Amino acid sequence: MRPVLLRILLTAFILAFTPALVSCQQGPVKEPSVAGAFYPSDPKELRTMVDGFLKNASATPHTGRLVAFMAPHAGYQFSGQVAAYSYKNIGDKHTVIILAPSHYDPFSGASVYTEGSFRTPLGLVKIDERLAKSLIDEKAGVRFYPKAYEKEHSLEVQLPFLQRSLNDFRIVPVIMGQLTRESFDSLASKITKILRDDDNAILIASTDLSHYKNYDETIKRDTRTLDAVRRMSVSECQRVVATGEGEMCGAVPVLLTLEIVRRLGANEADLFKYANSGMVTGDLNRVVGYAAVGFYKSALTDEDHKALLKLARDTIIRKIKDNDTSMITLDNPKYQADAAVFVTITKKGQLRGCIGQTSPTMPLYEAVQYSAMHSCANDPRFPPMTEDEINDVRLEISVLSPMSPVENTDDIVVGRDGLLLIKGSHAGVFLPQVPTEQGWDRTAYLENLGLKAGLDRNAWKEGATIMRFTAEVFGEGE
Repeated sequence: MRPVLLRILLTAFILAFTPALVSCQQGPVKEPSVAGAFYPSDPKELRTMVDGFLKNASATPHTGRLVAFMAPHAGYQFSGQVAAYSYKNIGDKHTVIILAPSHYDPFSGASVYTEGSFRTPLGLVKIDERLAKSLIDEKAGVRFYPKAYEKEHSLEVQLPFLQRSLNDFRIVPVIMGQLTRESFDSLASKITKILRDDDNAILIASTDLSHYKNYDETIKRDTRTLDAVRRMSVSECQRVVATGEGEMCGAVPVLLTLEIVRRLGANEADLFKYANSGMVTGDLNRVVGYAAVGFYKSALTDEDHKALLKLARDTIIRKIKDNDTSMITLDNPKYQADAAVFVTITKKGQLRGCIGQTSPTMPLYEAVQYSAMHSCANDPRFPPMTEDEINDVRLEISVLSPMSPVENTDDIVVGRDGLLLIKGSHAGVFLPQVPTEQGWDRTAYLENLGLKAGLDRNAWKEGATIMRFTAEVFGEGE
């Protein structure tokens, strides 16, 4: 056989078998379901469209860590520009966990795609197989259910934005059906750990807002929904959606995301962008809402401390002088998320009042005012403050972290851990600074906690539930 003919045949053989070899090496490939419908199927057209959206979006300066964001999932002509605001803020991440709703199959639990890649017109997006498989929990209904991905667009439409925003990354794709309590808790625990262990990992919640209401009704409903989201309140979001006051087709992914970011200690939700289809098409009768929201874990600055302390003092003055119990609103995004807050009042170094909440049930700015108001007037251990005392007291604010159960009391660190003890109808709480101020060791700390709860010193040994938390503590004159 002549050399030229041999080379031709060899080349044909290689070309014939190369696709199979590549497929074998890269694992299974999930082909796109909505290319050409929700976004362009032509690579050049898609690249130009996504890059244009990103160019027209602005990044929001932040000092904290972006741990998660919301992004819409409608056709790009309707929601692409809003989605771009989230991706403009993504930074440099190498692991992306995507929580997306199922629109076509009401299966129970969640489906995690665990192997191979997703294809878009821009190329392949690899799955982080180790992390994806770590989420599988058959008993909790978290498994690989391939049918969930056959027609679904809510996850797929996020991928071209990731491809144009990040360089080297892998995804953990999760489509959520009718989540059970077991699947919710399993995913929350495992994803929280992934994000806690890796600062270069991020979580995406894929959702649109109100569907097919008129323009004014859409704005009204979406405002309620986004107010709850900005408070980062799982319970309020759930209530808004359950009552029909608001709407999210990705409600479950958003609720799970809020639970995860709160466990991580995120304390700020920033609305990057809101728009609706009526603003794009001009049709104001059947409108769909879209939002891009980022969730940050960021420390309060010295300026924040001063602003919140001033708010607390002004609240006390209004309460004492005029019995004014109205709430002042602060628009700073850092103050919108629900927070558990205690306000401590001291006079000449002695406690004069201390009231607060152990659970986040209202925005930080409201929690500060509520606690200040009750600390000066309703602490049962002291008479209400008088106007003559205003200049003689010092205020201290403690912003609590999420609580976690104490598995072993030997792990309690005096000076770092605040404690909540619960037994039956009795409860007692100490802020982290209390045992240090009192000179208690761990045992004395636990014994006095039992006494504060109205129990005996040994309550902590006798079936009580003990929760611990940390706190960001700041006071006047510091």
